[in-house]
Amino acid sequence: MRQIIYCCILSVFCASVIEAQPSKPPYELKDPKISIVTFRPNNDNSGVDIKKQFPGAQPIPSSMIESKEKHLKNIRQLSIEGENAEAYLSPDDKRITFQSRAKGDGHCDQIFSMTLDGKNVKRISTGYGRTTCSYYYPDNQHILYASTHQANETCPPEPDHTKGYVWPLYKSYDIFIADTNGITTGRLTVDTNYYDAEATISPVGERIIFTSTRGGDVDLYSMNLEGKDIKQLTNEPGYDGGAFYSLDGKQIVYRASRPTGKDLETYRALLKEGLIKPSQLEIMVMNADGTNKKVVTHNGKANFCPFFFPNGKRIIFSSNMDDPNSREFDLYAINTDGSNLERITYAKGFDGFAMFTRDGKKLIWCSNRNGSYEGNTNIFIADWTD
Repeated sequence: MRQIIYCCILSVFCASVIEAQPSKPPYELKDPKISIVTFRPNNDNSGVDIKKQFPGAQPIPSSMIESKEKHLKNIRQLSIEGENAEAYLSPDDKRITFQSRAKGDGHCDQIFSMTLDGKNVKRISTGYGRTTCSYYYPDNQHILYASTHQANETCPPEPDHTKGYVWPLYKSYDIFIADTNGITTGRLTVDTNYYDAEATISPVGERIIFTSTRGGDVDLYSMNLEGKDIKQLTNEPGYDGGAFYSLDGKQIVYRASRPTGKDLETYRALLKEGLIKPSQLEIMVMNADGTNKKVVTHNGKANFCPFFFPNGKRIIFSSNMDDPNSREFDLYAINTDGSNLERITYAKGFDGFAMFTRDGKKLIWCSNRNGSYEGNTNIFIADWTD
């Protein structure tokens, strides 16, 4: 289920759909630089049956508990089918925002929210286009996310897989804001020429970091909460993305590729087609202003979805470093200086998108464990023990 693994940058690939220009958009633009007023849509292309897919938190069967996972206790499963990923906590640690779609073809990820007990599920995004990478604002009342709905109501087409396993960088992704009732209240990026997505917010509530192709490469940028004062933080050749701030807002952790030689030529050729190949990504850290960049991992594998421990001294991330076939992804922890590597999960399949509560007592992540079908990715929460 490799397509689930890379959901941190993009949603799980939807079914092949031919794009068609909508005759009338489902919303009314009042001022595209300030806000969008969204008509309440009847459409929901995620296909999610909330009652069926989110019955409330359930303990996993004892047969599914891995004895080696010593840090994870009292594991509860918050979804039971469909594809559910990138589940991130609100600043008050009371709710989760995530992307989800139903099982089967013909569906596109939409943004939802729920409480930590797996209840009170509601859709936040418009129900049109394709969405990814949602995150709560500091007020706990608004959520930002990337969506293609402004350009087209339907799902964007899948990438050309004759070029191998690649990620599409859809130019139609822009970053929007919605309140917790699902009413779109703002738009932070306004363009049709660049990929803008993967946005997260500093816990101190000052800046947003996001990934964009506006500079001709795939780089990290920061902006204020109103989408202004944009600053470029990375400019090295290669992909930079999936970034998160430390709890004190002073550091940023992210994933990056640094191709050279023929690999760099291949990277740039794919980028011209709006594609990248994510086979080698290393975890990196830098200061919040983009200075003092340091490589944390050096294994040449696909390392992604990093998140700081609350103390800012360690990082939890997902990697396929222990699988010769590069298909098995597990959670690992490592010091910010690259020392003290520790494997956290051992369940078969995929484990990723980990995030701690601010007190460090709980961990939320996504996993294939106890799936209702092969490759089924669900949201889990557990007590964290040292």
